[in-house]
Amino acid sequence: MPKKIKIIPLAEESLGVRSMCTFVKTSDTKILLDAGASLAPKRLGYPPHPREYQALAECRERISKTAEKADIVTISHYHFDHHTPSYTDWITNWSSAEAAKKIYEGKLVLAKSYRSKVNASQRRRGWMFKKTGGRHAKSLETADSRTFEFGETKLRFSEPVFHGPENSELGWILILTIEFADEKVVFASDVQGPMYTPTLAKVVAENPQLVIIGGPPTYLAGFRVKDEHIEMGMQNLMSLVKNVPMTILEHHTLRDEKWRSLSQPIFEAAAESGHKVFTAAEFSGTKNNFLEFRRRQLFEMEPPSSDFEKWMKLPLQKRKLTKPPI
Repeated sequence: MPKKIKIIPLAEESLGVRSMCTFVKTSDTKILLDAGASLAPKRLGYPPHPREYQALAECRERISKTAEKADIVTISHYHFDHHTPSYTDWITNWSSAEAAKKIYEGKLVLAKSYRSKVNASQRRRGWMFKKTGGRHAKSLETADSRTFEFGETKLRFSEPVFHGPENSELGWILILTIEFADEKVVFASDVQGPMYTPTLAKVVAENPQLVIIGGPPTYLAGFRVKDEHIEMGMQNLMSLVKNVPMTILEHHTLRDEKWRSLSQPIFEAAAESGHKVFTAAEFSGTKNNFLEFRRRQLFEMEPPSSDFEKWMKLPLQKRKLTKPPI
């Protein structure tokens, strides 16, 4: 485990929400990675349960408070679980102009370009971010393929890599390598395994002590994502954990109820190499709090209050503007 680079997970699937938001500290600087969090608007035929909103509110509070300490905020790509938009939406993002301002105001924001290697929806979102939350930043810099130095700390951003398989419709993201003294940590958000083998080679070539990575979306296998892409993501993840002493496995994989059994070969491959794999919650010394794949069970075992039921029946636009009664 890195000793000079401190890693503090703030919002993750293992903490009950869709996010990979992480706080990283060195003696030179403090970095808030991918400061967004969200919930799936519909999963297994159910909307988010009050327990998910409680987790989202808690994660949002942690992100907001930690942002006060941060010098730098990064954006690997413009999905809303990786940055905070400036519009009000209590249904999925727990976001508002005020929330975004608190995160980005006065910070150096290092962000994925919204002009090149970007799909249409993220181009719009990136442009909107520049006009809204980004205008509060001390400086908003395009980070693609760039290195930034703060004392002995280096932040090295990759060229854009695929958000999953080759030529993914979901676009591109940036991988970040944080280097301080003799330690390296790699943050590879939505590479999904990685599914694209050249992306695996980039991560392994960094020779990091720790990788924070999003696994493949096994819960979408066979209908939203091709089985062969899932298989490639799992195979590459197995190669990764053999090469890296410690891996924090998060994001898409942890939305699957069977994630632990499906990932068993990953854990075994790491153990055979004397390496370790954790969820972010486990890394933090807390219990996993998986909620999304438990929605049906939560609604059956913990029925929402009548006030929450009334809120769920509001028109969509009114629900977005009205905080859920939790």
